[in-house]
Amino acid sequence: MVHDSDLLDKLSSLEVTHFKGEVFRATRKNLDPLAASSNGGRWMPRNEMNVLYTSLTEDGAIAELTYHWGMLDPRPSKPANLSRIKADLPQSMRILRTDLETLGIQEHEYQQINYEKMQKIGHASAFLEFHGLLVPSARWNCENLIIFTENILQLEPLELIDEKEVDWVKWGIENNMLD
Repeated sequence: MVHDSDLLDKLSSLEVTHFKGEVFRATRKNLDPLAASSNGGRWMPRNEMNVLYTSLTEDGAIAELTYHWGMLDPRPSKPANLSRIKADLPQSMRILRTDLETLGIQEHEYQQINYEKMQKIGHASAFLEFHGLLVPSARWNCENLIIFTENILQLEPLELIDEKEVDWVKWGIENNMLD
């Protein structure tokens, strides 16, 4: 993928932070919570780079899973796992909601599933060798951390702290994300 030089300049001007702390990831049971994916998503095109989508809050992680699983027909009924992960990413870029418009994303677009603009931003961020991307969650009032696993090979490895089972359907109903 060729990167737009204007986009690279805009990204280079954003805040870089050292993220050190805990993040959360909700997954199906029996999935390694530290296993990155090349399936693509909001911040990375399919088959471009392995990423790990995490959230800075438990509810943020569950909200992401609930949103996507809630669209499936039939809807899965099995519980999910919520994992707490320790991460230390010295070069993480932070994108605030106020930065989205500067990067060509309107607020109403951010809530949608048309990910093309955000995927270009994520891929360009990985190209700039950032370890992670702190972004506003589209599903919950929190930040998510997208980890570019190929860019952190020389760093302290991610560490699974613990995991627990969550009833994502019950959580979704209680938080008005499911009927």
